[in-house]
Amino acid sequence: MKNIQTQIILIFTIIGIAVLVALGLLFNYQLGNIQESIMQNQNIELITQREMEQVRNITIYAIATYVVIAVVIGIFVRKVIIKPMYKLTENATEIANGKMVDMDNMMPTKIRTDIDELVKAFCMMNNELNERFNEASRQKKQIETILLHMTDGIIAFDIDGEIIHINPAAKNLLELTDKEDNFDKIFNKLELNMNIEKIIYLENWTSTEQKINVKDRYVNLLFAPFKNENDRPGGVIAVIQDITEHIRLDNMRKEFVADVSHELKTPITSIMGYSDTLLEGEYEKDIQDKFLGVISSEAKRMARLVNDLLTLSKYDNKQNKYEKVEFDLGELVKQTQENLALEIQKKNQHVECYVTADVPLVYADRYGIERVVINILTNSIKYTPEGGNIKIYVGFVYNDAYIKIIDNGIGIPEKDLDRIFERFYRVDKARTRAMGGTGLGLSIAKEILDQNGGSIDIKSVQDKGTEVVIRVPTKAVENRQKNEVESLINEQE
Repeated sequence: MKNIQTQIILIFTIIGIAVLVALGLLFNYQLGNIQESIMQNQNIELITQREMEQVRNITIYAIATYVVIAVVIGIFVRKVIIKPMYKLTENATEIANGKMVDMDNMMPTKIRTDIDELVKAFCMMNNELNERFNEASRQKKQIETILLHMTDGIIAFDIDGEIIHINPAAKNLLELTDKEDNFDKIFNKLELNMNIEKIIYLENWTSTEQKINVKDRYVNLLFAPFKNENDRPGGVIAVIQDITEHIRLDNMRKEFVADVSHELKTPITSIMGYSDTLLEGEYEKDIQDKFLGVISSEAKRMARLVNDLLTLSKYDNKQNKYEKVEFDLGELVKQTQENLALEIQKKNQHVECYVTADVPLVYADRYGIERVVINILTNSIKYTPEGGNIKIYVGFVYNDAYIKIIDNGIGIPEKDLDRIFERFYRVDKARTRAMGGTGLGLSIAKEILDQNGGSIDIKSVQDKGTEVVIRVPTKAVENRQKNEVESLINEQE
């Protein structure tokens, strides 16, 4: 269209120039006549008026001719060129939008056929471009959704260190603000000596890893360069991983190994020392009995520790064989109380057990739950002073049967409540060791309840007492869950 318009303007310009040239020649001609008449001493005024009249008439004729020619050419161009082109443009737009257009009366068959093919090609091209655009948009949204919900942080930097993309996890893990908007600002804030040029050009296109501490979190940073479509360095991607939990577990593992070594070393040292002393010479029977008593006590302590470690190992590795059965939780608690009656009498403690009516049968590993109850009740007896009170409640709430054990013992400091289920963690190590504890009882209790679908919760106030709530799923819950699973399987089939 622009070329046609340019040609039309050029045609009218040429016509206008031709008219102006003709007028110029006419004026020169008339000017020559006037000069010749003057030289012949003719009347100047008559000559001038006559010549001017001729010039005016010629000018009017020329302009009228120009206008007529311009109108004729304009009508011709509009009818033959512009109008069909505009009509073609409209119809092409309508065809591209899926509308039907009657092209039979628009142009000759050959031109109409060519244009039909052209329109089809444009439609196919348009559809293909739309499909590719939709696919690109869909992939872009998928990538954005993935990055948005990733727990690991992602920051992409261009070759100049400016941020191309950053997800919320990266901002949270590194605690970034809007001011930290490029590579240098971010890692200078973290006091990390990193250089984007070094990562891209001097690391031979391998990833670079760094571990840093951000306030109360440990973060692992992985830098990987990437290339652009021309296989040239395009920038760097930084992956930020929160490894706080890994560090904590690693520290716990180290503490566990150290605690086991210490717990085994102490009784072994005592046994070796007293046995060597007995072997060195003869002692009176009282001294021998005392030494042998210490050796026996330390050996039993080692045996308890090894048994607890083996139990934990079996639960950790899912190797502990157990069978879930139905049993009466109230009956189990009363039986446990009777088994510990001697320990209760030694400390002259007052223990009461209340079982509410209609407590349904529980469905769990009876031996494991019994071990949990013994462990918790034994702790209450140990850490409740002589003449103290211990109350046991067995009931049913929501979908779980529960055991609540309340004592008025020494309690647990608030700062230690979050760690009491850690292995070998003791509030008072000296007192716990003196009472024969291994520091693994609560850890084992939690493992047993977790594998039986139960839970344990402890509340305590130092010097006032402790409340322990144990929840165990009932048979009704187990049956309902089984029915739900079977129904879901049947629906899928």
